[in-house]
Amino acid sequence: MAQYNLNVNGQNRQVDVDSDTPLLWVLRDTLSLVGTKYGCGIAQCGACTVHIDGKAIRSCSTPISAVANQKVTTIEGLSEDGSHPVQQAWIEHDVPQCGYCQAGQIMTAAALISDNKNPSDSDISDAMNGNICRCGTYLRIKAAVKTAAKNA
Repeated sequence: MAQYNLNVNGQNRQVDVDSDTPLLWVLRDTLSLVGTKYGCGIAQCGACTVHIDGKAIRSCSTPISAVANQKVTTIEGLSEDGSHPVQQAWIEHDVPQCGYCQAGQIMTAAALISDNKNPSDSDISDAMNGNICRCGTYLRIKAAVKTAAKNA
């Protein structure tokens, strides 16, 4: 066990966990931030996506030792009141069905529009590739990303 310092959603947090503990489990089990979901455990589905210093990463395969002293943003920290442009666009386009993948989808889309204020269809497809939606709402996701980019 080792102690790690993280800035999670704007708050400095200290955790005492094994160095190879995936960030996902630190967030969920140690810090009780359960918005980030476990999907596949091998970084292929995107349900566990969070931001590390503004970049989208898969938290299920990222050990805590790799992110110490960095800024971690989870879906809970994207906005306090659901007012982030991506969250608003998700509502406008009625994106979620079952909702399980949505935190990862939203976090990936938010990282995209943070870096690219006018993403093309290809940019959106490239960024969102690997975020699996079992319900198949991909067309609504793409439309919501376009709306969010316009409103960001």
